[in-house]
Amino acid sequence: MRPSGLFRFLAFIFVLITSLIFIRSYMSIGMKTIRLPRWLAGPPSKKIEVVKIKCGLSKPCPDNFFAFKILSGAANVVGPSMCFEGHMIMSPVKDNVGRGLNIALVNGTTGKVVRQASFDMYSGDPTLLVKFLKAIPEGMLVLVASFDDPGTKMNDELRKLFSNLGSSYAGQLGFRDSWIFLGARDISNKSPFEQYLKNTPNTNKYEGWPELLELEGCVPRKVF
Repeated sequence: MRPSGLFRFLAFIFVLITSLIFIRSYMSIGMKTIRLPRWLAGPPSKKIEVVKIKCGLSKPCPDNFFAFKILSGAANVVGPSMCFEGHMIMSPVKDNVGRGLNIALVNGTTGKVVRQASFDMYSGDPTLLVKFLKAIPEGMLVLVASFDDPGTKMNDELRKLFSNLGSSYAGQLGFRDSWIFLGARDISNKSPFEQYLKNTPNTNKYEGWPELLELEGCVPRKVF
């Protein structure tokens, strides 16, 4: 082989080897994960905090207000429920509700649940409810939810006692009506927290009973 031919052959081998090295290096770089400098990557992502609103209200209550939600019973199948400041006071799950009127007493200043009870208004003794209502101390919030039948044993004395707690519908409460209410022992006007639905065969959602009622809101804390 002539010297010039040998030189061209060695040059060709050199270019080939250099090209292979370059291609291999390029492929290695392409397969690596590229990390941006911190100042280009932007600030670290912040964890999104999910704010849990008490009693599942649509929006939180302002300061010095208590959150509450009351549901009446559905026919004679599903019992009522009461939630106050994120605490479920009465519900079918807790198995502490009964046919008739379900009532909870809450301290209007501290928000602490003081007492809860249910009264059978179909076959029970109405004098037990009269005694309960007359013994409510001042400064108490009164939460009421009906289930099945709240009106058969409702007499004039009971209607007056509930009216004194701020109810606008206790005077007309009857057989199998739906009723939910939040009043107070020493309220001066009618309560804005009340819903009532009369048992009317033509409009009842359930056979023999009107549909359940739902009431939620923010009640002001009593400050002395």
